[in-house]
Amino acid sequence: MNTPEENEVLIAAVTSAYRARDVDGKLRIHPNWHDLDDEGRREAFDASFQVRRLESALDDDGENSTIKAVIARIHAGR
Repeated sequence: MNTPEENEVLIAAVTSAYRARDVDGKLRIHPNWHDLDDEGRREAFDASFQVRRLESALDDDGENSTIKAVIARIHAGR
């Protein structure tokens, strides 16, 4: 079981928009996701949702980092 401080660091890592890709270009699950317990994963999900809402609110087009990444991949033909 993680301390609250450890969970805070793990949640910050997994809520970022960055996702590594494997050699075939497929998205990988953030490795810190596996270090969170069920409650930590719920907290990470809720935090991700809030971060994306804030990003959308601050963007002139109402887009968050996930939307921008998907659009960029579509335009790149992947």
